[in-house]
Amino acid sequence: MGVLTFNYTVMITLLFSCFIIFNHVYLAHSLIGHTAHDHRFHIQKLQESIKSNFFQRQHVSLSSSPSSSARSNSEVYSVIEFGADPTGKTDSTDAILAAVSEATSVAGDGFLMQGITNLGGVRISLEGGIYKISRPIKLPVAGRGNIMIFGGTLKASDNFTSDSYLLDLSTSSSSDSDYDYEFVTLRDLMLDCNFKGGGIRAVDALRTSIDNCYIAHFTTTGILVHGGHETYIRNTFLGQHITAGGDPNERNFTGTAINLQGNDNAITDVVIFSAQIGIMISGQANIITGVHCYNKAYGFGGTGIYINVPGITQTRIVNSYFDYTGIVAEDPVQLHVSGCFFLGDAFIVLKSVHGVVDGVNIVDNMFYGSNKGVDIVQLDQTKKEFNEIGHVVVNNNVVNGMNAKATVANGVTRVNGTSWTIDFNTILLFPRRIKFVQHALMSDASNSFPKTVLRNISNNQVFIESDMMVEGSASVTVDQGLAMSS
Repeated sequence: MGVLTFNYTVMITLLFSCFIIFNHVYLAHSLIGHTAHDHRFHIQKLQESIKSNFFQRQHVSLSSSPSSSARSNSEVYSVIEFGADPTGKTDSTDAILAAVSEATSVAGDGFLMQGITNLGGVRISLEGGIYKISRPIKLPVAGRGNIMIFGGTLKASDNFTSDSYLLDLSTSSSSDSDYDYEFVTLRDLMLDCNFKGGGIRAVDALRTSIDNCYIAHFTTTGILVHGGHETYIRNTFLGQHITAGGDPNERNFTGTAINLQGNDNAITDVVIFSAQIGIMISGQANIITGVHCYNKAYGFGGTGIYINVPGITQTRIVNSYFDYTGIVAEDPVQLHVSGCFFLGDAFIVLKSVHGVVDGVNIVDNMFYGSNKGVDIVQLDQTKKEFNEIGHVVVNNNVVNGMNAKATVANGVTRVNGTSWTIDFNTILLFPRRIKFVQHALMSDASNSFPKTVLRNISNNQVFIESDMMVEGSASVTVDQGLAMSS
């Protein structure tokens, strides 16, 4: 609007300048022969032309609707143009919903998933303002795609419903399609839930991006993903309370920062600084990378990542940082944890629900503790003992100030006699389970060739006998993670 006003001013100035010059020249010319009647006629015509042009342009400027003004700017819809208050003093719910409705009503081209209209990349801009809302911001209808909402802050008002979400990609209407929305991007947003509910909900959404967002003061969930496929959460910060660690009220943190109730999602470069549970996973084939969880210490009842997919986990957690809080996985089948750092006695729990564990890799991580005797990997068999144990590898972890646990172990002992025992209980993860043993004997006597036999491997102890007196050393390698072959 500022550019248009400037152009009108310049144009009017130029027209009046032309009028003055014309008047001066014409008056001088009239002195040498033209009649006063002609002079007044031409002056009147020029004045009418100026007035007509000026009022015509003023009419165009004043009659522009919010939608036409927004559409003229490459399909960017400013919520301020629809009456939203960027100071946060008055409720902007209706204005923002009007902008969303206008943006999603444009004609599109349906080359996205069947039943979803491509809106061409329409953008709903919050213009860097802070907006108070009393109801969720939702798309008015399902079947829309290629939309972005970006650039500002939404804050729940005091009368915002406690079970709702500030930004809600869900629909109450039934649909024959598997997905209700596709390629919706939420970017550069701060969501202040004001302890009145959650931040973002995406239900049956396909290829959703949540990028560079800051979500705080939620009581239920910061981000909930239910169903759908391929929601990507990146470069985002979540916390029920705004803190940078060491909060005196940490034991009172509640809620869940991210809840993945769907498949094939990704969480990358995300910080979770306060909540009872950092990430709850109840879907398959999700990947977590570059996440820093210091939401609530395990000692206060917190969990960094809780994997609630017993029997078919299919979860990968890599290159992440667990700060005084760890990982819990129920009946893990196909779980990979590697390249992570566990600080402050943080550890991993394999929790038995039906007694199944298989296809688990916990390798190449770092653990740092306070020398209190905490095991880096623990078994929770309160409900049922693990009795279906498949291929499990816990190995090559760097441990400082905690008890190392593994499924592969090496032992060396001095021998002086005809039998000896090596006990691996302090290192092996599973009790009473050794599936593979390899041993070697080195005698101090150069001319001695004793024969040895493996007698027993019960209770994680290896018992070996020789056919003659031996003085020397024995080395033993055991593995309890190998699956039994038929």
